[in-house]
Amino acid sequence: MRNSTLVIIATSFAVSLAVMPAAAAEQKTVLMLGGKFCDFYPKEITDALTAVKGVKAVDLESMKGHAVVTHDGNVKPESLVAAMKGVKGTKMGMEWYCTAEVMK
Repeated sequence: MRNSTLVIIATSFAVSLAVMPAAAAEQKTVLMLGGKFCDFYPKEITDALTAVKGVKAVDLESMKGHAVVTHDGNVKPESLVAAMKGVKGTKMGMEWYCTAEVMK
């Protein structure tokens, strides 16, 4: 009786795994940052990149002048670059903006 219960539990678990959608593998993309005064706006950079669907984390500390973006496999590097084009503003009468290039 005990063996048949284990078989039923194992079979149920295997079936539940088979019907679960496959999660995209986690990946990292490194962006080289540039622009005018971009380094002074880490919150804006992080907010723009994390707004991209599938982005899980943004690391601006480990590589100076770069953003290491952790995301699922569905995120296209071009969408990260496009998000960075929107990071700009004016502070104390001075315009600032950020640019990004994917590091290969």
